[in-house]
Amino acid sequence: MNSDRGITLVELIIVVSIIGILVVALGFSFRGWMGAYRIESLTKEIQVDLMSARARSMQRNREHYVDFPTPTSYRIREDSNEDRNPASLAGDTILPTYPKTVQYTITPALTGGATTIRFNVRGRITPDGNIQVTLPADVVADYDCIVFDDLRINIGRVVGGACDAK
Repeated sequence: MNSDRGITLVELIIVVSIIGILVVALGFSFRGWMGAYRIESLTKEIQVDLMSARARSMQRNREHYVDFPTPTSYRIREDSNEDRNPASLAGDTILPTYPKTVQYTITPALTGGATTIRFNVRGRITPDGNIQVTLPADVVADYDCIVFDDLRINIGRVVGGACDAK
């Protein structure tokens, strides 16, 4: 009877194969998770920037505007010359750290075909609408849009082409 203990080459190959399969499966899962994390993080960042612009407009008693100069950027500006014209950049102050460039395409869908979000000195938001973050085909995120109306700014998820607030 042989009393030597050890593992055979076949056992070693089986264990290494199982570990390899698990690593590959978890790698694909991790990549999808990171994509969803990036989308959700961007959505939260835009929501926080919108809420900060709203608070700043009430605090400084000046209107603030959010516009989208390119499909992958947005900026917040203060109505420094107090002309209350969201279409005119002349005399407005673009806040520091803006425009912000983002990794994914952001699409504003504002009522009346407007291109600028306006926060008045009382914190009211015009026009109503939403901002959608375009997802890559292989990513499923819990939330990927921001819906806002007169006084609310909520994150949500695009369902059937519309932003459903959470």
